[in-house]
Amino acid sequence: MDNEAVARLAGSAVAHGSSDDPDALDFSANVNPEVPDGVAQVYAGALDGSRTYPPEDYLDYRRAAAGYVDCDADAVIPTAGGLAAIRLAVAVTVDPGDRVLVPEPSFGEYAREVELQGGEPVAVAHDAVLSADPSEFALAIVCNPNNPTGDAYEPSALADFADRCRAAGTVLLVDEAFLGFTDRPSLAGEPGVVVARSLTKLFGLPGLRAGFAVATGDLGERVRTAAITWGLGWPAAAVGAHCMDSPAFVAETRDRVASERERLRAAFDADPRFSVHRPDSPTEDATAPFLLLDCGSDEGVEELLSRARAAGIELRDARSFAGLDTHVRVAVRTPAEHDRLLGALDVRE
Repeated sequence: MDNEAVARLAGSAVAHGSSDDPDALDFSANVNPEVPDGVAQVYAGALDGSRTYPPEDYLDYRRAAAGYVDCDADAVIPTAGGLAAIRLAVAVTVDPGDRVLVPEPSFGEYAREVELQGGEPVAVAHDAVLSADPSEFALAIVCNPNNPTGDAYEPSALADFADRCRAAGTVLLVDEAFLGFTDRPSLAGEPGVVVARSLTKLFGLPGLRAGFAVATGDLGERVRTAAITWGLGWPAAAVGAHCMDSPAFVAETRDRVASERERLRAAFDADPRFSVHRPDSPTEDATAPFLLLDCGSDEGVEELLSRARAAGIELRDARSFAGLDTHVRVAVRTPAEHDRLLGALDVRE
């Protein structure tokens, strides 16, 4: 990490969703409101294991992750959440002065992680990233599906971009934090690619801090070398492995998110106050667990947020994302919670 950059960034922070109010109905964080069966029992059982250090190889966790994303267990590097995997990927590929392609609007931590290493984040429209020349960058980053727009890259177009990055000697970092909500293929195990995965969103456990990186060859060895020893506690490792071996839960979640996302889209689309984001090629609609609404004006955003808060509901003010001056992000939750949301906002179905 670049000390000058750390000093320059001291005190700064990236805006995120999620509410600290336990009484609020939180549509601001893109987290599954459900968790797999058996999580509490597995967590409790892991407390006994926590009296000793976890195994440095995390073999059970890596095997579960390998089965979950269909890659070799040797390519899996356990991390305390997806952001820790992103930090590792940036740390082993970016030197001071390096230029890094980052999508915009997208997760604000990408640019921050690049800057912490002394690199220069070069923002490119998220739906134009795949048209960029990767040879100009030390690292290229994509978010698939993209947060906060909710669209995903056409699989063939993303695979072609990975090939171009590999030919240029540019590492490609793919943040697949929300890919598990969809049936789209992962790039885990592709040469020259680091995949960052978060378990906490799909499995409804953001405070658990469980995730992993996937990388192969020399790149994978560099990521593994940079990883913190015992970077994943016993409870996170045990619960994470349990969750990744829950195919029925994943299938049920995907079905609910796809159905309820379309329900919300149709309702908001029919309301003249809002415009729901629709992607252009090479991005396409996906079943990401959120929608991006254009409220038409800054005043429209304020009115929507105020009306929601009066009903005990938190939405994500998306104006902190570059170029989204009139937008709000809405998470996809449960049918009953959507009834309450739509009623509070006077959105008719």
